[in-house]
Amino acid sequence: MPPTSPADTRVETPRIGARVLLLDSRDRVLLIHARDPDQPDHHWWELPGGGVDPDETLEDAAIREVAEETGIQLDTLGPRLWIRESRFRYRNHHHHRIDHVFLARPPHTDPTVTTRPSDNEKLGLIERRWLTPDDLDASSDKLLPPSLPAFLRDIVNGHLPAEPISMPD
Repeated sequence: MPPTSPADTRVETPRIGARVLLLDSRDRVLLIHARDPDQPDHHWWELPGGGVDPDETLEDAAIREVAEETGIQLDTLGPRLWIRESRFRYRNHHHHRIDHVFLARPPHTDPTVTTRPSDNEKLGLIERRWLTPDDLDASSDKLLPPSLPAFLRDIVNGHLPAEPISMPD
């Protein structure tokens, strides 16, 4: 049976994305607090990042997305830490994503370029904030991925995976 409305459309082909676990000199991670504009009570914290454009590498997409969303211009990325597949509803549509997450520890974390959020990002942005592992442990908000606090503790304690791990949703 065909879908009855665009909201019923299921996305089968995943969108490939690139995100960055961005750490400052105090081992705080930069997260974006976002919400679904169509369901304002549905909000979460996530890593900066987004979709990979055609003919763009994962690394180039990660660097571009961080600059667009945070104003922080990265020169390099560290290793790819994990790959996370997720399925979710946002703005009354089903989405299927496969995000590749890189580590970055820039020497300076002050914004140096003008942010360029999309119209959709402008509607959903609540705030950006640097958070410690303790902040994440104490939070009752939704974190993406849910295991971010434990994984962040491993990273700041120097336990990097030898190969990117598959991060559960």
